[in-house]
Amino acid sequence: MELVHSDSSFEPQDGFFQLFSDPRSTRLTRVQLREDLVWDRDLEAIGKQDLIELHLTYCNSLSARSLKTLASFRQTLVSLSLFGCSHIFYRKGGAPLAYNEDGEEEEEEEQQWPASRQALDTDFSFQGFNRLRLLNLGGLPEEVDPEALLKPLPALTSLDLSGVQLPRAAFLAQWKERLASLVLYNVDLSEELVNTVVELGHLRHLDISRERTSKFKMTRKILTAIVQGLVNLVSLDISGHIMLDNCTVPHLEEAMGRPSIEPCKSSIYPFQELKRPLQFLGLYNTTLCNVTHIPAYKVTGSKNEDQVLNAIEAYTEFRPELAHRAINQLFDIARIQHCSQLLRALQLVIAALKCHKYEKSVQVTGSAALFYLTNTEYRSDQSMRLRRQVIQVVLNGMEQYQEVTVQRNCCLTLCNFSIPEELEFQYGRVNLLLLKILEPARQDESIQRIAVHLCNALVCQVDNHHKEAVGKMGFVKTMLNLIQKKLQDRMCDQVMEFSWSALWNITDETPDNCQMFLNCRGMSLFLDCLKEFPDKQELHRNMLGLLGNVAEVRALRPQLLTPQFISVFSDLLDSKADGIEVSYNACGVLSHIVFDGPEAWGMEEPLRDTVMDKMMAAIQSWDVTSRRNINYRSFEPILRLLPQSIAPVSQHWATWALFNLVSVYPSKYCPLLVKEGGIVLLEKVLELQTSHEETKDMARKVMEQCENFKEDPMETAR
Repeated sequence: MELVHSDSSFEPQDGFFQLFSDPRSTRLTRVQLREDLVWDRDLEAIGKQDLIELHLTYCNSLSARSLKTLASFRQTLVSLSLFGCSHIFYRKGGAPLAYNEDGEEEEEEEQQWPASRQALDTDFSFQGFNRLRLLNLGGLPEEVDPEALLKPLPALTSLDLSGVQLPRAAFLAQWKERLASLVLYNVDLSEELVNTVVELGHLRHLDISRERTSKFKMTRKILTAIVQGLVNLVSLDISGHIMLDNCTVPHLEEAMGRPSIEPCKSSIYPFQELKRPLQFLGLYNTTLCNVTHIPAYKVTGSKNEDQVLNAIEAYTEFRPELAHRAINQLFDIARIQHCSQLLRALQLVIAALKCHKYEKSVQVTGSAALFYLTNTEYRSDQSMRLRRQVIQVVLNGMEQYQEVTVQRNCCLTLCNFSIPEELEFQYGRVNLLLLKILEPARQDESIQRIAVHLCNALVCQVDNHHKEAVGKMGFVKTMLNLIQKKLQDRMCDQVMEFSWSALWNITDETPDNCQMFLNCRGMSLFLDCLKEFPDKQELHRNMLGLLGNVAEVRALRPQLLTPQFISVFSDLLDSKADGIEVSYNACGVLSHIVFDGPEAWGMEEPLRDTVMDKMMAAIQSWDVTSRRNINYRSFEPILRLLPQSIAPVSQHWATWALFNLVSVYPSKYCPLLVKEGGIVLLEKVLELQTSHEETKDMARKVMEQCENFKEDPMETAR
């Protein structure tokens, strides 16, 4: 069940419950199931088990066929919950159940059956459920008579009738010697009902709270009667009630000093009669939660963080309509003030999001709260395990809801994590979800921007097998579609720049993705963008960086060898955009192309020698101390251009690149160059007669720089 609620890749198996059909090999005593994961046939499969506890919550796929199965647990069942299982008291089809040819009842795979096809099951009885002590029938349909249904259960100690109308309340008195817990949430109270409840002298927990408005008004007299009549009370919930008269001590007459839980100091008059403080007091959505002295250890309300967290904890499981309001208040606390119980707050929000995967209001407020609870202010207090749980519920939300607010909240929350490191354990899933978000051509602008930013971060600094897998998901095509859309709108914004940057990252040392870029008309979009946005330096840098990756793949270089492309790259050698970056990348592309030799060139204009002269002039114009906007994970594509005489200018570009990087970033690039065998290759450059003197001079300086770096231990410790 935990897997189903936290990991979408875990598909519930049809025959799963069959594994528990024989108690001799697989024994079950407690089963808790939620929502549409369980069908009539599943309960039948475990019918031979001696269940002590069976809790079914919002299981709307169950019909009266499951009531028959319930009877098979009657000898052993102590605790039963059918909360929100509104269809279980109806037969499917409104007629005797259909049988198939094998004489088995047929399962109808519909989740909601129209009322016209429903027929109330009148055969079921709790007769023989002699061990049953705890029963939750919250949400029992109006047509079912609770009095008749409950008559055979004289030994109940706990009863939940949330949302059930009780026109004749007197029948509750049959449990006055036994009942310890009674929940009447959203039950319309009446004088008769209150008088009956006050007679239940053994009650330890009473919940008469509500979320809907009601004609019934709570008075000081009624509260006093409850406190006086129910002397064993340790827990009371009166949330949502409007107080008709003033129950509270005037501010000036309140007991002095710090807030106290002693009943004698209570700011709420009726509670002054308590013998001892209550363990729990529900005052959510009442004015009473704002007073100073409340005689209870745990209070739900909205006065402070503690009350709000208590409310989320108390109401999440069965009352999402209240939990979502409380989470909204927590969101305000985390956003505007400071959340002092961070761990508890995060765990409660995670639990609520898991529990109510399909409840939009909880997903909206929960995902918003997570964004503030995971930001840098709170980060140091969070374990890796907790942060992974956050990621899982966020991805659940993205999967379940294509709705703008949830998508935006979830994407923003993911931005609070170290990417890609913290998302690597769900790498495929998160990429698929982001690509799905980016699929519609007309997506919400802000979501599009955040999703593209995340996509870019996810393919930066990851292993090639990750990049290949994401490429196969349609990453390249999705990015090019976004670029195409922006071109049509003649808009060069962050989405456009991030999309090219993401393509630059995903094609790095990944030939398959480079091939995809070419197959999806990438080069034509490159030319269109250059033409449409001649002054966008960042864009030019990203595009040229990507084409550098394509040019590194020997098999793809012939596709770049056209007069049009070579002229464009040649012109960009003169670019001063983004320092030297555009000129440097254009020169890198050409260095790989000319490295294939004069026979591969095969065109008259522009001449190979002319282009090479222009490249040499460009390299000589660059400042070798330039700080760079580039990140090499490997020098392999540069090193292969060193020991060769076919294109000395390519060798010169490669040596300049190494000299620049080891000079400006020695601690990062000296060890990398040594590790990848660069020193041996530079020695070969010195031996070659075709190498320019200037190239040899730079090669010596690179080797010297690496030697000095090894000798200076301070450098490595930096």
